[in-house]
Amino acid sequence: MKKTALITGASGGLGLSFVNIFARDGYDIVLVARNGNRLEDIKKEIEEKYNVNAMVVAVDLCSEDGAQKVYDATQQAGLNVDVLVNNAGFGDFGKFYKSDINKQIRMVDLNCTALMHLCHLYIPDMIKNRKGNILNVDSIAAFQAGPLMSVYYATKAFVLSFSQALTRELKGTGVKVTALCPGPIRTNFDNTADLGESGLFKNLKVWDPNVVAEFGYKNMKKGKSLCICGFVNKIIVFANRLAPRALVRNMVYNLQKVQ
Repeated sequence: MKKTALITGASGGLGLSFVNIFARDGYDIVLVARNGNRLEDIKKEIEEKYNVNAMVVAVDLCSEDGAQKVYDATQQAGLNVDVLVNNAGFGDFGKFYKSDINKQIRMVDLNCTALMHLCHLYIPDMIKNRKGNILNVDSIAAFQAGPLMSVYYATKAFVLSFSQALTRELKGTGVKVTALCPGPIRTNFDNTADLGESGLFKNLKVWDPNVVAEFGYKNMKKGKSLCICGFVNKIIVFANRLAPRALVRNMVYNLQKVQ
């Protein structure tokens, strides 16, 4: 029987890269994002190209019942989700006290609450089947405070801590959790985050989403609990553990401020 991968944020960027990788390897796909028309186009493309089945679930995961709607849709379709890829998320650039608080709340709802809720819904089924993988798209932002993107960095710290805790809780169940931590990726993230003249995408290497998705996919298949994409990013994470926290947050501020 074919396996099924559920991918959030599947309408473009890193999510679309994951869609193509899983479909290439024979997985049926559950496509989750807000843009139903775009998802229908992707569904048609991957079904023709890879000879797999795809299901569209157009939903706003920021909504209170968004995750439940996704789960209910897969249950009604009789699908067993073997892999859950929590990829949907966005950021915001600027000083917190000047920000749109509603955007910050939506960010927490999507980056943290929806991810947590989907895990809570699908993990019991995976445990029952004695197998399953959860791939949570995180970031190297998880390893330090992020002035000028304070809420985004905090959400990624949550995802890392949550994922690592689940790894231990699920030991021996057959369910594996992987946190994928890349740096900046060449997607629409910078526009959504209003990065504008921020130095973030100028001072760090910007990765191709296909490369990052392939890296995350391979590490998930190996059962890795944490995978940091890129040698330089690994050095940055290691250095953060040794450096004083005040120094690190000052460096992040200088890295991200308007150039």
